[in-house]
Amino acid sequence: MKSSTALLIIDMMNTLDFDGGKDLLEYALPAAEDLQGFKQEMKEQGIPVIYVNDNFGLWQDNASDIIDTCRKSRGEPLVELTQPEEDDFFIIKPKHSGFFGTQLEILLNQLDVTRLILSGVAGDICVLFTANDAYMRDYELWVPSNLSASESRDGNENAMKIIRRSLGAETAPTSDRKLEDVFFVDK
Repeated sequence: MKSSTALLIIDMMNTLDFDGGKDLLEYALPAAEDLQGFKQEMKEQGIPVIYVNDNFGLWQDNASDIIDTCRKSRGEPLVELTQPEEDDFFIIKPKHSGFFGTQLEILLNQLDVTRLILSGVAGDICVLFTANDAYMRDYELWVPSNLSASESRDGNENAMKIIRRSLGAETAPTSDRKLEDVFFVDK
């Protein structure tokens, strides 16, 4: 089954080795737990899962090396909850947006994707920047508020307000919506 929707998981493979990383971990763990089940539900619907992740300066490494680096860091609990499976896609990004300097747009075009579900960390930086670039490319968006986290609850809520108001995206948590209600399951 081919879907016109894709689930993006942004920066969940993360060392969290920065000021605020401990706070981000606190808020990201509940999001990761929700994401774990949601990801499986999406895969059952035939929706491709695409990890879009920082490279942490590891320019000569590949996805498995980045995941191993994150597994040996403060971010290990996130890796254990949300690590990619063999049939998931993994794109390495150099900056905040998943579109900047990556092959994400090419992959989405090859998959005939027109609708995106965005999740990950940090909601007020990389998720927000990726949502903005997706909006600029005319993707329909759902950014479930329970599937992203920032260093503070206020930071994430402010990001969701911007995404909702400025990008016209749905931000309802996954528990509040049936997929059909937010048009992300092909009939």
